[in-house]
Amino acid sequence: MQQIHDTINDWYLENARDLPWRRPGVSGWEVMVSEFMLQQTPVVRVLPVWEEWMRRWPRPQDLAAEPLSEALKAWGRLGYPRRAQRLHAAAVEITTEYNGEVPRTEAQLLALPGIGDYTAAAIACFAFAERTVVVDTNIRRVHARLFGGMALPEPSPRASEFARAREVQPEDDRTANLWNVSVMELGALVCTARSPKCGQCPVFEQCAWVAGGQPAPHYTPKGQAWKGTDRQVRGAIMAILREHEEAVPQQSFLADLAQESDAGYVALARLQSPLDQRERALAGLLKDGLAIAEDNGIRLPS
Repeated sequence: MQQIHDTINDWYLENARDLPWRRPGVSGWEVMVSEFMLQQTPVVRVLPVWEEWMRRWPRPQDLAAEPLSEALKAWGRLGYPRRAQRLHAAAVEITTEYNGEVPRTEAQLLALPGIGDYTAAAIACFAFAERTVVVDTNIRRVHARLFGGMALPEPSPRASEFARAREVQPEDDRTANLWNVSVMELGALVCTARSPKCGQCPVFEQCAWVAGGQPAPHYTPKGQAWKGTDRQVRGAIMAILREHEEAVPQQSFLADLAQESDAGYVALARLQSPLDQRERALAGLLKDGLAIAEDNGIRLPS
């Protein structure tokens, strides 16, 4: 294990991507925003949005001082806009309860809106060098192959995977924290889900999956659908709301959109979604607090 720790950590130090939220001196807030944005979203899409957020809101109190609508607009097309809603709520709580300083411990971070086990562990580790066990999809996959001899981890996280992550973590705190990000990066760049670059892997010779003949996955992964889903329709409606300062008449989303010339409505019309789906998507946005209904129409929340 010591050899594996050293080999993967050395590989990371030589091959890691230069990402702004990893640079020396970054704040807990910078790391926190990156972790929210990177949930189910590739780095290439996150980078420009993260940079704009940091320019505009370099501290939690800067975001907390703005209405939620501004966070939702600035979130753009990253998807899953409830992340922006929760990040804004977390910024408000950090401002009021922690004097504008992102808390350092997992327990405190877990108490903030929108932060689960992974995000709390990641922020505590990457921002504050707290010893934590970070387990994301990339880490689960590397562990499954390297130690378990499986092509892929289980479809949903299991307690046994977290137990293994704790077991294989280095004893030294500093090495353990480096190990977290090193294994994550190895999974992102080399030990990928679909086309792993085994010839570039620093622990190729120690890999249980390779030693076992690289058996096929024990299940067929199912990609997350997007086209034709309520999520796609919700995204199109949110795009329209982001473009309008004033409330948008509710009927604008539900009527025949064939004659519309506005780009947002054209995009929604192009989906050819049935009326009941548009009604359902709009109702979901209202229920989630991502939009509010007024007498004169629908708008982003303030």
